[in-house]
Amino acid sequence: MTSPRPLRTDAARNRRRLLAAAADEFAERGLDASVADIARRAGVGKGTVFRHFATKDDLIAAIVLDRIDELNTAGERLLKAADPGAALLEFLTVAAHQRQQRDLSLLHAAGEPAAEVGRVRARMFHTVHTLVDRAREHGAVRADVTGADIILLMCAPNYVAGYVPDASPDLWQRYLAIIFDGLRPEGAHPLPHPPPPSP
Repeated sequence: MTSPRPLRTDAARNRRRLLAAAADEFAERGLDASVADIARRAGVGKGTVFRHFATKDDLIAAIVLDRIDELNTAGERLLKAADPGAALLEFLTVAAHQRQQRDLSLLHAAGEPAAEVGRVRARMFHTVHTLVDRAREHGAVRADVTGADIILLMCAPNYVAGYVPDASPDLWQRYLAIIFDGLRPEGAHPLPHPPPPSP
C-alpha cells in the first residue's frame, strides 16, 4: 500500500485551522457543535471541511489523533532524558497543560470511529509504561506505582481544578505537584489496593 501524498501547504494550513476550530467548538458546545459553525470559526466553507473529513466522526477522530500524537512526540523524546524522574514529571506536565488548553474529554463519548486511534493510543500507553519503568528503576517513584496508575492520573490535575469556580488557569499545577509528590518513594506507605490492569 502506498503512503498518502503530503498535503499542499495551503491544504495543510486549512486542515490545522479546521482541527483547532473544531476543538474549540466542541470544547464550548459539546458534540452538538455543527460543521457549519466549525467552518465559520475556521474561516472556510463547509465544502472545505468535507474535503478534509468525510463525516463529523472523522473530524472527531482526527482531533483525538492530533492530541495523542502530541503526547507521543513528547513521551518518546523524554525516553532519552538523563533524569527519568524529571522526564516523567515533564510528561505529566505536558499532558495536564494540553488538557488545560481545551477540555475535550467529551470526545470519548463519541466512540472511536478510526482504527488509527486505537493504534496510536496503544503506542502512547507503551511509552507511559516505559517512562514509569525507568523512573521506578532509578528510585524516582515508589516501587508499587505502575504505568496504569500514571495513565489514570494524567488528567487528574485539571479534573480536580475544574471543580473550582473561576479558578486560575494555572491551578492544575498545584494538584500536579501534590500528585507527583505522592509518587515519590520518600515516606511512602503501602498502597491499600492492587493496581488496575494495564490498558
